[in-house]
Amino acid sequence: MSLFSSFGSKSMIGLDIGSSTVKAVELSAKGRGRDFELTHVGVARLAPEAIVQGAFLNSSAIVDAIRESIETAKIKSKNAAAAVCGHSVIVKKVSLPAMTRDELDEQIRWEAEQYIPFDVNEVNLDFQILDTSDGEGQMDVLLVAAKKDLIDDYVQVISEAGLTPAVIDVAAFAVENAFEANYEARPGEVIALVNIGAQVVNINILMDGTPVFTRDITTAGNQYTEEIQKTLSISFEEAERIKLGGKKSEDSQEVVPQEVEKAMQSVTETVIGEISRSLDFFSATSAESRIARVMLAGGSVNVAGFQSAFQERSGLDVEIFNPLARMVPNSKFDPDFLDELAPSLGVSVGLALRQVEAR
Repeated sequence: MSLFSSFGSKSMIGLDIGSSTVKAVELSAKGRGRDFELTHVGVARLAPEAIVQGAFLNSSAIVDAIRESIETAKIKSKNAAAAVCGHSVIVKKVSLPAMTRDELDEQIRWEAEQYIPFDVNEVNLDFQILDTSDGEGQMDVLLVAAKKDLIDDYVQVISEAGLTPAVIDVAAFAVENAFEANYEARPGEVIALVNIGAQVVNINILMDGTPVFTRDITTAGNQYTEEIQKTLSISFEEAERIKLGGKKSEDSQEVVPQEVEKAMQSVTETVIGEISRSLDFFSATSAESRIARVMLAGGSVNVAGFQSAFQERSGLDVEIFNPLARMVPNSKFDPDFLDELAPSLGVSVGLALRQVEAR
């Protein structure tokens, strides 16, 4: 699915413009199978509050970070795929009278008016007809809408960074794309993909490879950084390093482990609580569909104890998602570097895979 698409291309950059970092990934197919190779990857820090609740408050900083990620990765390609999420993006599974795709193409804007809380003239729309059906003469459709001004913001910064915006997708679906390229799901298995970004958590629950529940929540990774910053009276950047297991700078006072640990545990409980409420809501409304496992993605899954705390709270099997699990090794990358970075590459790998799969 795509909320914006300009044209096909021979190469595609998976560009994840997050609120704390910009990640750029390029892949190449290996042979005729599902194997792929990570050929380029670059990460650039984004200035705090450059993006707040999905709003681009400092476009020049975002453009600079995109350029830095591309330069760090040494990517020469120009065509980029990016992804959107948050309160300006609506994903709904709806039941409509059975019709052909061409017929739905003509009627989708009228149908969408009934299901989205925005003016239909102010959004970009896309849809996917699902295989499942609730009744004779009906069909299930996955409807996606995103505000045009949000799409325009992404198109503008990508263009100003010297790239060509080829595709704008939805973050939850990009992670799903990366999952399907790297993992096998058993028939009937229900899997929750949970991508924990800095400001938004993307939840996408799949059954038989089809999204059955999608939600974005705004209790996310930056809360760790803000709590550490407040507890120790340090800068946001320094708190971010501590969150991921780094040390304070030499001219700083010694970190008080108990204070940091207590702050981190408090945020972990809050974040897991918010995610669990969404999973519980799905379970309550889909009694016949029990979640079998949770795949955790995003930079915040590296926070000490997060995976075990999530498993204990939910009672579910919880795994760390590796979007490079089937990657053909490339000797130019440090394996330790990739192991640490991999969980945060779900969106960018999923976006880059669109072109690899199209070949």
